[in-house]
Amino acid sequence: MNSAQSKEELPTLRWGIIGTGLIATWFVTDLTLPRPFPTAIHKISAIGSSSLSKARDFASKCIPFTCESPTCYGSYDEVYNSPAVDIIYIATPHAFHLQNCLSAIAAGKHVLCEKPLALNAKQARQIIAAARFKGVFVMEGMWTRFFPLVRTLQKLLHEEKRIGDVRRVFCDFGLDMPLSSLPETSRLKDVSLGAGSLLDIGIYSLTWGLMALEPPLDYGHHNQIVNGRKFVEEEGERKKPPQVYSAQTLEHNVDVASSMILFYPESGRQGILTSSLMHKTDDKFFRIEGTMGTVLVSGDTASMPSAITIRMKAAGAGKDLGDKKAEETNGGKGFYYEADAVAVDISNGRLESEIMPLGESLRVLEIMDQVRKGGGAKFPQD
Repeated sequence: MNSAQSKEELPTLRWGIIGTGLIATWFVTDLTLPRPFPTAIHKISAIGSSSLSKARDFASKCIPFTCESPTCYGSYDEVYNSPAVDIIYIATPHAFHLQNCLSAIAAGKHVLCEKPLALNAKQARQIIAAARFKGVFVMEGMWTRFFPLVRTLQKLLHEEKRIGDVRRVFCDFGLDMPLSSLPETSRLKDVSLGAGSLLDIGIYSLTWGLMALEPPLDYGHHNQIVNGRKFVEEEGERKKPPQVYSAQTLEHNVDVASSMILFYPESGRQGILTSSLMHKTDDKFFRIEGTMGTVLVSGDTASMPSAITIRMKAAGAGKDLGDKKAEETNGGKGFYYEADAVAVDISNGRLESEIMPLGESLRVLEIMDQVRKGGGAKFPQD
């Protein structure tokens, strides 16, 4: 918020929260943090869980006493149909995203759905078609794309070309979460819920690779497309897809490690992108090699970048271009960047994000479908 813009002039969104797990805790905590210069106002109006007690426990834990108390519900339908809610935030397990999105859309609500948007591209097409038909805003919550640091990275790679032509990238997102350490009831062991490293964390490695290997998305025509199928087809024609090669390590049909190579035949660019539940990645999780130098992106995890370092071939010295996380995210994790962007989009009458358009969500799922086809991981919903 700048000096010329009062709080009353900022776009405001009333949120309904679906699912009360860890990711929802992070999201709601971020949205209720005091910030010096917000670009939108967020109100948590309703919380829905599998039971009323769970919803109330979540509210008591996550909503500060300085904020107005939300209405708690023991069902999702009550949140979808609440007149006090503008937009639904979906934080349920992957396998429920399709039905949750369709139900919220049918109720006329805008939707921010945690990544991945769906289990596969087939399901994503259903969500996109429903959103287009109903005329509501829908976005996949790939929150990392909205960090200011990511915009800085894309500018220095694709506009300023600080390291010349990008030739090869390496990105890894690994966690030390072996399946043997998890309870039998864990969603991370249930294939029917979309278990595995690829959809949980490999999607970040893939996203970083695409953002570095390809120029930023061409935003110009998104809001003129009203037919979902037409939009999908035009997005597919926007750029030639890379060739995809993959391998996966499976335990009880769950991928505990996934490796993918994106190869662009015309330019020769390559992306080596990996995920694992067996070993935590070091803080320097992303390396971009160019003809003139190298860029390193670091952070606690690949979902929360905190610094950029450039090493030029000639100088051999590093230059830090990123703010440290505590300064960058005002003490939070950074979910409010995407939430602010959603509020601005909706207030301007847009039906999807320019930074995370539905066509890109579909393309990422199509690539991950190819990765699973080559690696062997399958879901019953396939």
